[in-house]
Amino acid sequence: MRYNNYFFQRNFMNLAPIILFTYNRLEHTKKVLESLMQNKLAKNSELYIFCDGIKDNATNQEISKSQKLQSYLKDFKIKSNNFKNIHLVIQDKNIGLADSIINGISKVIKLHKKAIILEDDIVVSKVFLDYMNESLNKYEKQSKVWSINAWSYPIDSNDLDDCYFWRIPHCWGWGTWEDRWNLYARDIKWVENNFNKADIKAINLEGYANYFNDFLLNKSGKIKTWAIFNYLICYKSNALNLAPKISYIKQIGFDGSGVHCGSEDIYNAKAINEKFPISFPLEIKEDKIALNKIQQFHKNLKKPLISRIKNKILKLYNRGGVAKSSYAHTSKKAA
Repeated sequence: MRYNNYFFQRNFMNLAPIILFTYNRLEHTKKVLESLMQNKLAKNSELYIFCDGIKDNATNQEISKSQKLQSYLKDFKIKSNNFKNIHLVIQDKNIGLADSIINGISKVIKLHKKAIILEDDIVVSKVFLDYMNESLNKYEKQSKVWSINAWSYPIDSNDLDDCYFWRIPHCWGWGTWEDRWNLYARDIKWVENNFNKADIKAINLEGYANYFNDFLLNKSGKIKTWAIFNYLICYKSNALNLAPKISYIKQIGFDGSGVHCGSEDIYNAKAINEKFPISFPLEIKEDKIALNKIQQFHKNLKKPLISRIKNKILKLYNRGGVAKSSYAHTSKKAA
């Protein structure tokens, strides 16, 4: 048997804090908070909310949207009793999603040594916090485990176990630890000096995707994002990431409301995962079956579909960008 059971003993003193990043999407933020409150562990969890400030060139409509969200969050902080404590930071000016995430995680993880990270378009399962906390506690001392992912590609999971390890740290609901996050740096020169053709091929899933293009777009100044650097550092650290076979989150930003979201919904599972407890891998090594399925997912994307979505869907690695760009998740043919 490849997997054994590990049952989390709920030590409420050892729950990871939740960090939520928002900007101006009130209804999305409400849905995320409502889904978190359905988790039994929420009442014993610290919640940190970072709301980015209004852009200098914001329209009157955008200003109104931001003001409504900020007012709601202030009221929520005062009235909600669904979390252990609620910490609200509203930026005086707009710093952009990339810097907001980098700075926010760094501040919170320094205090708590680990963290669960969400954005305002990630609705979670009612057992999301169970899965995240159990995984964070289980692998805290395992430096080869870089992060815990709550999202997985909507692949055929019939012959997969409850969760698996693989190379990419995704950012749709995730968690990590202080020692691993402290290795993070958005360092373009370091990437230029440390990645050869073989490395880039591995980053791109042996040619089935084009993740490394995100770095090139950052280098050229066309976008400013953070997550691709997390992936590159993870890869060079010979680390892996835990992912569930079925996602514990649903991305609700595919309605065109976000800076980096389009209208396509091909990355969500048919139903959100509500299974808990779960079994964990016996070994920390990349699951070749899962990897092959994900590669085939990219390969099977139809070309007309790719042409529609490649400039819309930037969520997995183009978070906090400043310009439209091609999405990293393109098939081998489109790359």
